[in-house]
Parts: sequence; C-alpha cells; structure tokens
Amino acid sequence: MRVVRGVLVSAFALALPLAGCRGGAQSSSPPRPPVVLCAGDSITAGGYPWYLQRRLDEAGYRLEVINAGEKGNTSGEYLGFLRRSRIVAQTNPRWVLLQLGTNDVRSDDDATSVERFRGNLEAILGIVAGHRNPDGSSPRVLLATIPPVPVEIAGHFNAASRLRVESEINPAIREIAGRRQLALVDTHELFAARPDLLPGVHPNEKGYRALADAWYDTLAPLLGVLERPAATKQ
Repeated sequence: MRVVRGVLVSAFALALPLAGCRGGAQSSSPPRPPVVLCAGDSITAGGYPWYLQRRLDEAGYRLEVINAGEKGNTSGEYLGFLRRSRIVAQTNPRWVLLQLGTNDVRSDDDATSVERFRGNLEAILGIVAGHRNPDGSSPRVLLATIPPVPVEIAGHFNAASRLRVESEINPAIREIAGRRQLALVDTHELFAARPDLLPGVHPNEKGYRALADAWYDTLAPLLGVLERPAATKQ
C-alpha cells in the first residue's frame, strides 16, 4: 500500500456530480462563478483548496474552488486521470493551480525519471492550454514547485528522493514555468523556511493554511474583473 495513498481520503469522486469546496448542490438560478481547479496529488487533496476558498470568500472574490487532487498520483498517473475524467472539460476552469512531482521521486516502482516527468508535465499543460471555455478562453495555469521530503519512509522515500527534489524535479518545474511564462508558487521555499509546517511528506494543518496563503498571494493579483470583489468593480 502506498504511503501517500493511505493517509488521506480524496475529496473528489468522479461518480458523483461535481461540487466546489463550498459544498452541496448549487442553485440553478444564479450563474456559476468562475472556477479555480486545484490539480495535483495528495498534498492538494489533503485540504489546502478548502482554505483557499475561505481566503477568497473573506476577500469578497466570487470564485468556486474545486479540489481535483488525486492522492498518490505521479505525474504520469495524473495525466491519465485528466484524460479519463475530462475534468477540465467538465468544469471549464478559469484558473488551474498545478502541483505535482512528490510521488515521482519515490524510491519504489513509482519513481519517474526527470525526462519522463518533464514530458508528463508538458502533456498536462498541453491539455489545459488546448481546452476552450464557453467564452473562448483557455484556463490560466499557476505552477508550483514541490516541498522538500524531510523524512525517509522505508520502501517509499529515501535520501535519493530528497536530493531529486532539489536537483531534478524543482529545476524542471522552474524551467517549464519560465519558458511558458507561467506564474510560479515556490512551495519548496515556503516549507524549507518553515520546517515546522512540514513534519513529513504532507504538511500539518498550519502547513495547509500556509500553502493556501501562498496560492492566494500569487493568484489574487492576477484576477480579472469577473473575479474581483464587487466593491472594487468599476
């Protein structure tokens, strides 16, 4: 059994109608707010999208945050999930927040070479870029580095896993973000500076709050007129 898969229960189930982090079915009368799709592995599934929704609500933004994290997924597995689920086409997101790579540095059969990781990430970004929302726009992507791996877990993460985060995966993410001109959220820097927020492979509750704050701080300045608080609209 995978360590990452065994810890958290995914908040997203394909067999059920899609619902945002607000919870419950939406009324048919008001139009659906613009969607922020949070894509990634169990670090996403674990709960930061809920805190992000709360931050946006408190600031008066009209956005629906959807948690599309898939626990235990490598970049290749998440690419397969996107193709099978067609979650991008189903939700028509205005924004996609993408963080993948922790499971790619595992020491077991999930270990993914940096070359394959790059190819998977490029393919994921291609799916998002190739989608057209009903208004003709494509989703905008925010890309994140992955946190450090602070502990060794026998059979799953070892010293080589920790080194690969800094020497292979995050450099690849930074290069792709720069070349594609994507906003980058440096979660590695966040947790390296605050190791108390990352006791293991997953953040603690304060860590998830800090992760949500990091996404919010990068996303909020990029939001357009449709997402801004009503009080600031012209």
